[in-house]
Amino acid sequence: MKYLLLALFLSGIPLSAQEDSLDTFDEAAYLEAYQAYADSVAGTFTYYTDTTVLIGDELVALTVPQGYRFVHAEDAYTVLTELWGNPPSYAEGTLGMLFSDAYGPEDREGYGIDIFYTEEGHIKDEDAADYDYEELLEELQEDAETGNAEREAEGYEPMHLVGWAATPHYDQSNKRLHWAKEMYFEGNDANTLNYNILFLGRRGYLTMNVIGGMEDLPEVNENLDDILGSVAYTEGNRYADFNPATDEIAAYGLAALIGAKVLAKTGILASIGIFLVKAWKLVLVGVMAAGAGLKKFLGK
Repeated sequence: MKYLLLALFLSGIPLSAQEDSLDTFDEAAYLEAYQAYADSVAGTFTYYTDTTVLIGDELVALTVPQGYRFVHAEDAYTVLTELWGNPPSYAEGTLGMLFSDAYGPEDREGYGIDIFYTEEGHIKDEDAADYDYEELLEELQEDAETGNAEREAEGYEPMHLVGWAATPHYDQSNKRLHWAKEMYFEGNDANTLNYNILFLGRRGYLTMNVIGGMEDLPEVNENLDDILGSVAYTEGNRYADFNPATDEIAAYGLAALIGAKVLAKTGILASIGIFLVKAWKLVLVGVMAAGAGLKKFLGK
């Protein structure tokens, strides 16, 4: 956010025209400045296409899917925080991001796929089929509302879990779990898509989190097979490489990953990355508020 403030200052747009209202907020002018800033930042990134990259200290080999491009962790962190307006704590631990060739990280349309790894022991998958996903949805919705107090305390907009965009599905043979949530972040014009894909490994799991709008869901579904096939654990790190004599077993089963809120309360699991958002408009409002001192209006 601080870099965007500097960019808007250098563009000549005043940051402190009014103290008590948004009446003078020229969205078009700020949007033009934001786009110029986003274009300049995205132009510094290093993109990888049609290749295989090792991520997570060579834990995983990621074959960039056809029609996508990849950026490593440092550039991904900048996208998530500076361009898309997420709290830094939500973006820590990213291993990189994938973007469709049709849209870059600087575009207000399109989606990105954040990639991160969680090592908390070998995940047993015996309980995958024995879960009431509708009951889980209700619990997650309650937790999302409870968590809004912390988000607002950090200066970010409240969020609401609308429902499943794709009901959880587990691929037993390939050790892959995926599901999608439809989210609403207050201040956004449209609902947000969070599509989670988990790849189980020897000592933990890799997560791909699709971040975009609900309008991106058809394209994600169309390319899902290529996305699923892009991840392969390296030798010695695969699910089948688990050694019960030396490796720890996670304190929870596979189904609990979807209901991570239960474990987060005990400090075992903290998967807040699933609630990342692409909120360029909120970035603009936040910048304007920073210059105009509209803390009361934004409820901070």
